[in-house]
Amino acid sequence: MWKGVMMGEKVIGILGGMGPEATADLFYRIVRSTDVERDQDHPRTIIYSNSKVPDRTAAILAGGPSPLPEMLKAGRVLESAGADFLIMPCNTAHYFIEELRTSLGIPVLHMIELAARNVKARMPDVGRAGLIATDGTVRSGIYHESFSEVGAEIVVPPPELQTDTMAAIYDHIKAGDLSGGRELLLGVARRLVEHGAEIVLCGCTEVSLVLKDGDLAVPVVDPLQVLAETAVEVALGRADLAEEDLVSRRGRLPP
Repeated sequence: MWKGVMMGEKVIGILGGMGPEATADLFYRIVRSTDVERDQDHPRTIIYSNSKVPDRTAAILAGGPSPLPEMLKAGRVLESAGADFLIMPCNTAHYFIEELRTSLGIPVLHMIELAARNVKARMPDVGRAGLIATDGTVRSGIYHESFSEVGAEIVVPPPELQTDTMAAIYDHIKAGDLSGGRELLLGVARRLVEHGAEIVLCGCTEVSLVLKDGDLAVPVVDPLQVLAETAVEVALGRADLAEEDLVSRRGRLPP
């Protein structure tokens, strides 16, 4: 464990590589979300960008290789390096979060649950949330479950637009063509609004790279930004990591 951590401060561990650009984006958001006057005011952050984690959507829907062994390997590296809690810049990976939590000795923040509670706190009257996400995330139901707990219904694109979503994520954004991916996703998002979505959720971290609040006639909610801001609050000792809505059901940190 690293020495000299101030009382109450925690070390952030980023279980990254899913994908690498989203990992870099999350770290940048953490930096930008921290109110500082000097370098030393930033929270300690350890990043392990394990790009060898198998595709999560393929594992969920097509019997592809499980990403869990590589995720666990990365989690254990971060835990051994001194991380006090983990965050993951991949929505679909949260399908495997309970297995990850059970096998690690440190808490793992749940980005989707945090986003749902954030929407409930800031926009309590929202009843329908449009979801732009991978096939794996959509069909896993992880957004449906978390948002139903706060009284919001998830609206997903029709099949032809979900095809556009997957093309935007895999054929454009993951391949480095952000402008092409953004054009496709704006079309998907506008259709969701036409179908009654009162907010649009960036349900994939690649979507977070190109779709921003202000792009649509309704608010765009970015769970990756919620995760970054929450991680900063926890790392700087401003949020209680022992609260049930932040931590693993297994591990808790000392005060």
